[in-house]
Amino acid sequence: MELWHIIVLSIIQGLTEFLPISSSAHLILPSQLLGWPDQGLAFDVAVHVGTLVAVVWYFRQDVWRLAGHWLGDTARGRIGADSGLAWAIIVATIPAGLAGILFEGLIESQLRSGLVIAASTIGFGLVLWWSDAIGRRQRGIESLRWRDALIIGLAQALALIPGTSRSGITMTAALFLGFGRDAAARFSFLLSIPLIAAAGMLKTVELIGQGEGADWLSIGLGTALSFVSAVLCIHLFLKFLERLGLMPYVIYRLLLGGLLLLMLW
Repeated sequence: MELWHIIVLSIIQGLTEFLPISSSAHLILPSQLLGWPDQGLAFDVAVHVGTLVAVVWYFRQDVWRLAGHWLGDTARGRIGADSGLAWAIIVATIPAGLAGILFEGLIESQLRSGLVIAASTIGFGLVLWWSDAIGRRQRGIESLRWRDALIIGLAQALALIPGTSRSGITMTAALFLGFGRDAAARFSFLLSIPLIAAAGMLKTVELIGQGEGADWLSIGLGTALSFVSAVLCIHLFLKFLERLGLMPYVIYRLLLGGLLLLMLW
């Protein structure tokens, strides 16, 4: 890839991994509109590592606290507030993991079309607007229970459909359950950690199996830029979430989905 391809794709990955606007919809635009070549598996691994390090670093205090209490309380056979939240993240991760194992072939063969991505971008964008419009937005993250985690986890499994947006669908489910915007976003970001880690490991294993040569400039730059853009994205999203709400992202999704449909016409 050319240098500016690396820069643009890395920033796109860092931003769209955490904004409720669908990374898959954005990653097909450069190839469809500009004829860019496929970025390759090694680059995919690099940007996944960058976004994973970004979310772990940004929430490092929460991650350290939750991991410590989970280990300590589990060893003592009890569940406290922090260890309970850690268990909720584990429970919410299971449905998407199982769905990925069971339906990976179907998704790869049937659901990667531009029409599916456009429809999902628009449809789930409208559902995001609905959840924000009718949600009570009264609950904090400390009130999250295992039932909530399971429902959000089942919603997260829908993100395997290209165009859905993992962060968008998990926030949608949390808003329907009455959580505030900030609580919904924070749980969505924490919930992304095990899935991004698992996706990165699977891609790494696949890369090793292919024996693909490494372009270390692309890998290093992709990792660094996706890290920086993801950190800035998370910080600014949380800072302005209550002030701006989710309507700007809904409108953006509708425009993006419309553009994809025009491209397919």
